[in-house]
Amino acid sequence: MRRWLLILGCIACAITTMAQQPGFKPVADAAAFKQQFAKASQATQSIQCDFVQEKNLSMLSDKIVSKGKFWFRKENKVRMEYMQPSYYLLVMNGKDIKTKDGQKENRVSTKGNKLFEQINKITVDCVQGNVVNNADFNTRILENAQSYLLELTPVNKSLAQYFKTIHLLVDKKDYSVSKIQMYEAGGDDTSISFLHKQLNVNIPDAVFAVK
Repeated sequence: MRRWLLILGCIACAITTMAQQPGFKPVADAAAFKQQFAKASQATQSIQCDFVQEKNLSMLSDKIVSKGKFWFRKENKVRMEYMQPSYYLLVMNGKDIKTKDGQKENRVSTKGNKLFEQINKITVDCVQGNVVNNADFNTRILENAQSYLLELTPVNKSLAQYFKTIHLLVDKKDYSVSKIQMYEAGGDDTSISFLHKQLNVNIPDAVFAVK
């Protein structure tokens, strides 16, 4: 359960300070950013792309690098398929979740489980661009010439058990999320970079099947 909870949090140390984010400064017009971010998210019906995940474990000196494919479609449909170094599948369709690790499949529902519902909401909000309005976080908005940086600090006690802070890197060209960085309460951190993004392409229902 821990593995896919942390995966969902990305989509989830000390609280980050400006000194840890060189080149970024507070956004000049937060209201204008929120308006454009919401407008772009409303126009995005689907996303298909590659991803690279890098995980830093406090007990290891080397990063664990994973690669795979990512799909998203409104409403609340997400598929992450890890291809390297080993196969792992996560499918989220509304409140239903399926995972597959090797030959072992597992199905759960977020319905009635507050933590799962919160993680589910974070994942979808991150992808759709609605996370700035999520009351479970205090949000700080920074920018440089190429990107916006959203620093999300959990105020919800359940989420704070897993995450110290979550960072979203937003491309200024199209307001899509290009990277999610998650700093865990235990000191580990995970980043997921989204590459070769295709927006508003047709994605069949079968991609998100959980039955």
